[in-house]
Amino acid sequence: MRLVDTRPERLATVPYRAAGPGSFPQNVHLTVERLRVDKLPAGCDAVLATGDLQGIASPPLGGDAGLLGIAIADYLAVWAESGLLPEPDRVGVLITGDLFSAPGADRRGASGTVFDVWLAFAAAGCSMVAGVAGNHDEVNAEQVAELGSDIALLDGARRSFGGITVAGISGIVGDPGRALRRTERDFLTLLGKLTTPPPDVLLLHEGPTGDRAGQLGRASLRTTLERRAPALTLCGHMHWDEPVATLGDGHIVNVDARVVVLTT
Repeated sequence: MRLVDTRPERLATVPYRAAGPGSFPQNVHLTVERLRVDKLPAGCDAVLATGDLQGIASPPLGGDAGLLGIAIADYLAVWAESGLLPEPDRVGVLITGDLFSAPGADRRGASGTVFDVWLAFAAAGCSMVAGVAGNHDEVNAEQVAELGSDIALLDGARRSFGGITVAGISGIVGDPGRALRRTERDFLTLLGKLTTPPPDVLLLHEGPTGDRAGQLGRASLRTTLERRAPALTLCGHMHWDEPVATLGDGHIVNVDARVVVLTT
């Protein structure tokens, strides 16, 4: 899954509420963009990549507001009906973590259970769902595995989906005494093992730095990945206004608070 263009095409926006400065709720919009790749997993006509969906949104057809990720799963059928996306059973999903929001969208950095977001994508009938957990997510691989054989939460593991190898590390660099954190040394050691040989797609919550100003991340991750760069690295945790960067002979796509639809 190698990018064949690096300029995202805007497809749609989704309104939602998120905690802004001072944790005051604010009305914002999630951008849905398209990038083209050279191939997709067998059984997929598109792959939806997203992360850091830390907000509250109403379902597209009405109902009570809930986690933004659940609303995005509900939008899949609406977008398919309008021709924006294929039918959900031809759509794969890649998740880079941090899917929780305080119910009132009034507390930044809130942590909580996000299993219902994974359940929503499974219930939508997506052909595959793979992802990592962010440092604010409460979910585990065993829970997610119960949703189906083509649904997996990765943390130091690799899986093949339709001929595409996907690897992932959950969490961030930090105090290992806290949930979903590893020392930098342990994180880099695991990353080195996971990318030998490089997977087609690498999923990280905390990602490497990009190749231009404003593309913030962890420089040591970039140094490690440049030696054996995956074709495509997806990450979040820190928002990039320009979501695409080069990494060795591959690319990084930052999906923090955005949806990127990958098509051929």
